[in-house]
Amino acid sequence: MPFQLQSTAFATGGEIPAEHTCEGADISPPLAWTGLPPGTASLALIVDDPDAPDPAAPKMTWVHWLVYNLPAHAEALPADIGKAGLPAGTRDGLNDWHRAGYGGPCPPIGRHRYFFKLYALNAALPDLGMPDKAALERAMRGHILATAELIGTYQKLQR
Repeated sequence: MPFQLQSTAFATGGEIPAEHTCEGADISPPLAWTGLPPGTASLALIVDDPDAPDPAAPKMTWVHWLVYNLPAHAEALPADIGKAGLPAGTRDGLNDWHRAGYGGPCPPIGRHRYFFKLYALNAALPDLGMPDKAALERAMRGHILATAELIGTYQKLQR
């Protein structure tokens, strides 16, 4: 079975519901995965938006969420993980708002794509403190067994 990431909140390529954005409660969506490759010791999650600030002229990739050292036996993260709490041993990194935890879609203009990338790693990573995306990617180098991806979209309501 291939390594797959999914959410009951939105389908692949579908719209992320407002409750998971800055226009709603800004809570993390539920995520679940299947098909971990043999030898998986931990998981890492990076959620980012390559369309910032404007999909017609993107200038940067905005990081919304970083999580690492998710235990290999975990099969899902419930909605509103900030309230539920990450599994024991799991660590947060810094998003581009310079804080830990999930920060949902909040695009200034246009419809943006949000990439939820889950990495199966052959090792638990050392304590990286509060890494940014670049530091987490450096630490994962040479340890990635497989990647699963879920893409959602969002555009702010026109008021």
